[in-house]
Amino acid sequence: MEYSFNCFNKLGATGIAMALHNFLSDFSDPPVLLCIGSDLAIGDSLGPITGTLTGQKTCGDCFIYGTLTKPITAKEVKYLNAFLHNAHPKSKIIAVDAAVGEAGDIGLIRIANRGLKPGLGANKKFDPVGDVSILGIVAEKSVFNYSLLNLTRLNLVYKMADMISKGLSDFLTELPAVGIKIKSA
Repeated sequence: MEYSFNCFNKLGATGIAMALHNFLSDFSDPPVLLCIGSDLAIGDSLGPITGTLTGQKTCGDCFIYGTLTKPITAKEVKYLNAFLHNAHPKSKIIAVDAAVGEAGDIGLIRIANRGLKPGLGANKKFDPVGDVSILGIVAEKSVFNYSLLNLTRLNLVYKMADMISKGLSDFLTELPAVGIKIKSA
């Protein structure tokens, strides 16, 4: 199952929180947030910006990997996958990454109850990561995807990251109300 929200939809953050609640309604430990990307290319910075904003907005502490000060790139995910399963064996992993798509899909945020393959937009082949994926489509798919990620508008990426972080924060702040304690990394 998959949900899509346009970054200009005023109710998008609420929709993201509701989608996460639908996908992650049965767990005992708080989810782990894995925000994939790099601050070296604007289009690839969706994950680290989302991780940074979510850390600033979330009441309490939660495990967030991938911020502007400590980015997690697609290359590092293969090592991080084993670490996350050992360090957080009962936690669901929410993976956030930038993606490329059709021209009409730019600005869409897609949430699915399956993992994502990081680096796919830059023609890399890595193992999937996460139990739930949040993909923000930041550029049009083409043969030269990597160069397009450098030509993406920062305003679009920031708007998407802000909406995703608001949805994540709304979802994460509901957890203590249902008996889940949020722990710090």
